Amino acid sequence: MSLIFANIKYLLAPVLILVTFAGVLAGGIFAWLGVALLFVGILIDTLIKRQASSQMHSDSGETLASPAFQNIVMYFMLPVFVLLQFALAWRVYGFMSGMPVEVTSLWLGLIPVTSGITGLDLIGATLSTGIFAGIGIIYGHELSHCKGFAFIISRMTMALSGSAHFCYAHVYNHHLELASEDDPATAPRGRTIYGHYLLSYLGQSKFVFNMEKERLARMGVSFISWQNRWIRGYLMSVPSVALFFAAGGWVGVSALAVVWVVSNFELEALNYLEHYGLIRVKDQPIDYRHNWDNNTLFTSWFFIEIGRQADHHDRGETHFWELENVGAPNTGWGYFTIFALALVPPIWHWYMRKRLATWDEKFATIEEKVIAARINKEVGYEGTSFDGDELSFPVEN
Repeated sequence: MSLIFANIKYLLAPVLILVTFAGVLAGGIFAWLGVALLFVGILIDTLIKRQASSQMHSDSGETLASPAFQNIVMYFMLPVFVLLQFALAWRVYGFMSGMPVEVTSLWLGLIPVTSGITGLDLIGATLSTGIFAGIGIIYGHELSHCKGFAFIISRMTMALSGSAHFCYAHVYNHHLELASEDDPATAPRGRTIYGHYLLSYLGQSKFVFNMEKERLARMGVSFISWQNRWIRGYLMSVPSVALFFAAGGWVGVSALAVVWVVSNFELEALNYLEHYGLIRVKDQPIDYRHNWDNNTLFTSWFFIEIGRQADHHDRGETHFWELENVGAPNTGWGYFTIFALALVPPIWHWYMRKRLATWDEKFATIEEKVIAARINKEVGYEGTSFDGDELSFPVEN
């Protein structure tokens, strides 16, 4: 049973993505399922604070995970995300063509399926699609650390959200410049999640732009070339734009834009939560302390262990099912919960600056303390302290 559970627990996100897809297809109030599931996720992640075990091996040392099964699931998610876009495009077409809103069938004899869709429910379908299209991040991220076919799948998955540049920026910028001023994906102290959104997205895109400019110049190839991976990445998003334009003209493109805004906000939110306020002197080694780990059950299973950032940055090419809880600084709550906190900047800063004060005291090197003192003064984080150990290292159950 442990072997089966070790694999099926990571099906939580795929199942909920398919539920959202079904909701968009059904229409009506079910078009809002993705939005509702986000709030349910926040509630569950807040109530269940139990830490996930990192024991993914049998007593004999063999992995309990099935690499073949996990890879098939990840590859299978690409067509699922494509179908999710088609479902929303079909709803846009129904709205723009004036298709009557009437029940045409019942799924399982209980769930009404409507032919057309109202404007309000189309908003719900668009938001639901954006929220769960954003979950493609976890698969695009995992596969970006692989080579060959897997990397291509990663790029195609991220292209559905207009962010194929992420795959190169994440591996060749973020993993090398983590927590330094040269990493646009690391949010400095005092920045809000909203301010980080565009700065991180544009900063990573700029990195790939410059990387390709230099690479092609060395090759003696024009920047405007099919060999330009920055250009190719954005061209991979053209089919989505064409699909939604065909479905509903500029209204359809606007719906796709909302999907991209929401899904990329989730992408940059993860970057924001994973390393917020942490400091590393450029060219100094990356250590466990330069990551905020999250190991709650719901976060671990839903986000396929992406919360185990410390081990991931130490062993970048290690598959998610092999990552362990290495005792890095931990914010104490799962991603859903701290994401909700980050949406309200005053609460977020109150919550994090005290933890950063403890990080400065217990984990920062002398050079990092100097930088931290300067930034703390600039953003109003100075003079903050806590009684006791504010950086928890949760004991696994």
